[in-house]
Amino acid sequence: MNGWQILGDAMLSLVPPALVGLLFYVVMRSIIRADRGEREEYSRIEAEERNKRDQA
Repeated sequence: MNGWQILGDAMLSLVPPALVGLLFYVVMRSIIRADRGEREEYSRIEAEERNKRDQA
């Protein structure tokens, strides 16, 4: 084996962990965004309910 083959094998061995890391990032980002949207919607509903209660 020459140096280029060793370097190529090392680079190829890093591909699966990089893909798993990318997948983890995408999944966590979508979970966090969904949670943020849900919290905003909950806050909006709470504000509407407080307005209704205060006006009654």
